[in-house]
Amino acid sequence: MDNLFGDLRFGARRRARGGAFQAAAEYTGRWGWSVAVGSGQGSPDGVCGCAATRCAAPGLHSAVDPAAAVGPGAGFGPQAPELRELWAVEAPVLLPAGRSFDVLDVPAQPGLQALVRLERMGTQVGPVLALPTGRLLFFVAAGTAQRLPELLYRMGWDDAALDLACHGEGSFVAAPPTVLGGLGPVRWLRRPSRDSAGCPPEARLLLGTLAYACHRSRERSAELAS
Repeated sequence: MDNLFGDLRFGARRRARGGAFQAAAEYTGRWGWSVAVGSGQGSPDGVCGCAATRCAAPGLHSAVDPAAAVGPGAGFGPQAPELRELWAVEAPVLLPAGRSFDVLDVPAQPGLQALVRLERMGTQVGPVLALPTGRLLFFVAAGTAQRLPELLYRMGWDDAALDLACHGEGSFVAAPPTVLGGLGPVRWLRRPSRDSAGCPPEARLLLGTLAYACHRSRERSAELAS
């Protein structure tokens, strides 16, 4: 289990060397993602005022227009004046979902169990974020949010009570080095790579294992409560 948190320690070292501008420049210039400047300090209880059942940027996006996001290729390093101006003051870094990726949102404990199982099976997992709210975000192919009910139905999970959500178009994901209120920083559990950032895995490759882990976690909780 220690290896799972190696990237968390690595992320902490990165934050010591740079801030929101450097991170935003990396996301656009190296990984080809869009970025947006968040608003607010984050929700201390992880609850957001938006209509989403789960939110991947709680309390950070109420005043953010998705159309104002900076697109890929804005630059990496000091020659990115647009990004440098936007993040002249340290502010949350948000990634608009539904463009290059969607994200599957699950509780941390079953998410960790599923991650171990997937990697042992040799499944290529994309970037994974750990939110201080106790949630893990698995990056998957864009368009997953719209297809999630169909995918779960085909896998036999359509009538199961799963603590599993998907964020797609119109949603934002808080990205490192963003800090959520008094909860702590957002961290990479599995950092993006050239392949995983540009071509995240199809959700069907991860969804069955994630759904099963969430289902078993709920069953165990019910057994303990009875």
